[in-house]
Amino acid sequence: MTIALIDYGAGNLHSVANALQAAGASDLAITADPDVLATADRIVLPGVGAFGACAGALRAVPGMVEAIERRVRGDGVPFLGICVGMQLMAETGEELGIHQGLGWIPGTVRQLTPTSPAAKVPHMGWNDVTPTAPHPLIEPGEAYFLHSYAFTGDAVLATTNHAGPVTAAIGRDNMLGVQFHPEKSQRYGIALLERFLAWRP
Repeated sequence: MTIALIDYGAGNLHSVANALQAAGASDLAITADPDVLATADRIVLPGVGAFGACAGALRAVPGMVEAIERRVRGDGVPFLGICVGMQLMAETGEELGIHQGLGWIPGTVRQLTPTSPAAKVPHMGWNDVTPTAPHPLIEPGEAYFLHSYAFTGDAVLATTNHAGPVTAAIGRDNMLGVQFHPEKSQRYGIALLERFLAWRP
């Protein structure tokens, strides 16, 4: 089973690759080649940085967005978006302007606005993941977050609390996105990746 970890210059590739291997991924391709996606059995899109910069970097790889669309939306290959990789599943992001996402899940990524001044932005550190809808990959637990913007929209599968509810996971069909970092979430994160590798949506 081949896992394609997309390299578009905007992800924590080394840590994510190590976590996937710890979860049991034996055939892992870190790739910027759309042709590799054509035969991949799982696709992982990491993301670190600003929404617009990540969206632009992904679209700057010739044929990559088309390959992702074809495999994930067309062929139903299981997909995992991590942090900004999850946010890119939305229609738009409002970080440093209005930017177009992949448009897979209706919603917008907006700046965090905690109701308490004691809740700092960025939201950084360990926090609870509370499922809001049944999903085979999302279980209650504690994960590591690091973000200043959050998704608001449809298909929310879990939330966390940062002076108010904040989206922790979204998804539908064969697509899952998590705002937290599985690769930094120790046993909880590895267990999530293990379930992703075994997932048959």
